[in-house]
Amino acid sequence: MQQGGPRAVRTGPALAQPAGPRNITTLVWDRASSDPAFEMLRRQVDGEWRPVTAEQFCAEVTELARGLVGSGLQPGERVALMSRTRYEWAVVDFAVWVAGGVSVPVYETSAAEQLRWIVGDSGCSVVILETAEHAALWDRVAEGLPTVRDVWRIEADRSERGLAALVACGTGVSDEEVEARRTSVVAGDLATVIYTSGTTGRPKGCELTHANLLAEIDGILTGLHEVFGKPDAAALLFLPLAHVLARVIQLAVLAGGVTLGHTPDVKNLLGDLESFRPTFLLAVPRVFEKVYNASEQKADASGRGRIFRAAAATSVAFSQAADAGGAGPLLRVRHRVFDALVYGKLRAALGGRVEFAVCGGAPLGERLGHFFRGIGLTVLEGYGLTETTAAATVNTPSAVRIGTVGRPLPGVTVRIAQDGEIQIAGGQVFSGYSHDPAARAAAFTEDGYLRTGDLGELDAAGYLRVTGRSKEILVTAGGKNVAPAALEDRLRAAALVSQCMVVGDGKPYVAALVTLDSDAVTAWLAARHRPPLSLAEAAHDPQVAAGVQAAVDAANAEFSRAESIRRFRILEVDLTEASGHLTPSMKVRRAAVARDFAAEIEALYS
Repeated sequence: MQQGGPRAVRTGPALAQPAGPRNITTLVWDRASSDPAFEMLRRQVDGEWRPVTAEQFCAEVTELARGLVGSGLQPGERVALMSRTRYEWAVVDFAVWVAGGVSVPVYETSAAEQLRWIVGDSGCSVVILETAEHAALWDRVAEGLPTVRDVWRIEADRSERGLAALVACGTGVSDEEVEARRTSVVAGDLATVIYTSGTTGRPKGCELTHANLLAEIDGILTGLHEVFGKPDAAALLFLPLAHVLARVIQLAVLAGGVTLGHTPDVKNLLGDLESFRPTFLLAVPRVFEKVYNASEQKADASGRGRIFRAAAATSVAFSQAADAGGAGPLLRVRHRVFDALVYGKLRAALGGRVEFAVCGGAPLGERLGHFFRGIGLTVLEGYGLTETTAAATVNTPSAVRIGTVGRPLPGVTVRIAQDGEIQIAGGQVFSGYSHDPAARAAAFTEDGYLRTGDLGELDAAGYLRVTGRSKEILVTAGGKNVAPAALEDRLRAAALVSQCMVVGDGKPYVAALVTLDSDAVTAWLAARHRPPLSLAEAAHDPQVAAGVQAAVDAANAEFSRAESIRRFRILEVDLTEASGHLTPSMKVRRAAVARDFAAEIEALYS
């Protein structure tokens, strides 16, 4: 807790916006004007990556924007987009802005009620879907949404109201009218409404202006210039673009002279990484946990588990030594040996050129942070909210402090309040919630700082460490305050564990609900020459329980006795978005889990 008033940290001056009209489209239009032949994107067609120049991208965006104008879209009207991460996502997003509209992204995995709420609450006039399944979902919710007058589909032909049919609507719209629409949008205008994950209650629509997005992009390109300014830089996106972080990274990539690719199906991710060969990735901690755990299990299955664990320990030690003056001769030799045996193969699996990965959404953990940096892939953890237009702080390649989420981006000020809450100010901070002025007022302090609801600490060098959520603090019957997030993140990193939720509010001790990772369980059993088990069977298997107990013991070792997990219960099912227990961004809906597994929680204290 800060003493003597909140301490604020800012890493640079506010980034001045140029005079005159400027909006998000300016970023790519400037690129097309100055370097029309630049390979702005690569698009997968029939299994091959085909280049899309800046000039071609702007032309395709313009044609779709012309169709939106011709179909009747008025300036300021909202357009919902429900699709996987793919090339067309970028085209539609920019076309809406060129036409003067406001885009409203919807997770492609959203349930009917979530789609109904977002489209209805935002007042969308147009809906653009991706697949026939999305169209069937829309048919279930369309009644009762009178503001929607047009529905189009990406994966449809002209007769089925596909994008070609939408383009055809623009035959009578002149180039001058489209350009007038594009240039009439100014920085202060609303650009997008992004709905929060909704871990507590209905999702709220965060209204972000073009100025918010521009401030964030400028901050990213300035703060991470070593990543975005690398010659022949290329990024492959596979996280949902409905999430603010993926969306902003896409915009920064397009603005920063980095070639962009998309992977709509993560089942093809390894093959796409090998063929696209990116220089940096965007991922969440669960991706890195899966890479590490799968590599360890593969090594175990081939009888090379001892070698892998020795290589992992060496990688961690090598990274830690980099923070303490550098590795000694013996450690350097061991590192070179394991680079040939292990690390090089891991880098090759990611395409062979990846040096950096931007990571957000949850803490990665120091062990994995050091492991990946030690193999030659530096994970740059950051922190932010939808309300801060994604990242407010981030580690940079030349200033990494593993275990923290970095320092504020240029133009951002971060402070810690007396009660430990992280508070943020800057051009990236949102303008408000849709139709909810009371929630907006409650989100800010009297002097204009955003109340994040997260708890944290700033060290002497200005690095931020997130320690928990203020609304999730548990108070045991003994009066001990416990922040469950750190304990959950540590346990979730274990191979066998898919999800976990720490409980104990008002109880005599801390306990946890644990779910199993089905793929990891199968590999774990195979390594012990045992047949596969269903999740329900594995939940009651003594050997599996012993494996989870070992993971719990390892997690507990980093916490005090009062904060450690005394008992756990393995659930017979996993927590998923479809079951209503996870948000689209993979956060646990604690209230839903506590309600649906009340008997299991009670059994932990019987």
